[in-house]
Amino acid sequence: MQAVLILAHKNENQVFKLAKLMSSKFEVYIHFDVKYHLAQDQLDKFKANKIKVFSVYDVKWGSFSILKATFLLLKEALKNKKITYFHLISGQDWPMTNLNKLYKSFEDNNTVYLNYSKAKYKKAVGEPEILWVKYYYNYDQINRRTGFGKIYHRFLLLIETILRINKLKKFGISDEQIYSGQEWFDVPRDVAEYLINVFEKNETWKKIFSTSFCSDEMFIPTILGNSSYVSRIDKNIHRYILPVKRHGSLPSILDVTDFRKIKNGNYWWGRKIESPYSDELVDKINKEIL
Repeated sequence: MQAVLILAHKNENQVFKLAKLMSSKFEVYIHFDVKYHLAQDQLDKFKANKIKVFSVYDVKWGSFSILKATFLLLKEALKNKKITYFHLISGQDWPMTNLNKLYKSFEDNNTVYLNYSKAKYKKAVGEPEILWVKYYYNYDQINRRTGFGKIYHRFLLLIETILRINKLKKFGISDEQIYSGQEWFDVPRDVAEYLINVFEKNETWKKIFSTSFCSDEMFIPTILGNSSYVSRIDKNIHRYILPVKRHGSLPSILDVTDFRKIKNGNYWWGRKIESPYSDELVDKINKEIL
């Protein structure tokens, strides 16, 4: 048995279609951002299809709240002792391969599929990613995506650079120990249990990442990158993601022009899916995967 964990914050109808599709083969657990209010009839619709829905955290982009929602789902899924493999996707993802084939790919599979590399040598939007962990941020309280949040972020970078802040040094952690990557993963049960244990019991890592920026893209890569599980990591996460802006979104919202590349590639998941841009693509993919 396998579980699909879905982080969602909008488009309840699309998320329901995704969850119902996946529930034909997988156990499905969803966390909806509490800001997205689901009516009782909507909740009943999920329940009727044996889809487990949670809405606990006020999720803000770039904040620790994303990790808290992720680990809530992981912990809930681990309660089912029959589940041997766990897949984290977003509510804007979609399977890109036949569901039976997808499921079989992870039977008796102890590989960890996780994109990661050392943060020390990476930049994003012109910023060294290592600063996102070395400096202090409070984006559970401040919305980083607002105009004020963007100015506030620049202010923090300037002030903490001037003050030579290094949170990692305080905890005896070196830059070389910090990894970053995409937050999406596919992991076997023993790795999921290990991650939960570290998240709940390791106070050092919790103090570091609860005050970091984009910790959802750094915590799991860092924990596994410094563990004995590192030898089991495959960096190819088999996700079709276009890192360019299209349809007003970065990464791109996928559309039917991507179908040929998806069909000819070795992809398990694709993102981002958004109606109406992706409707024709989803229709064509569904004919392939069902």
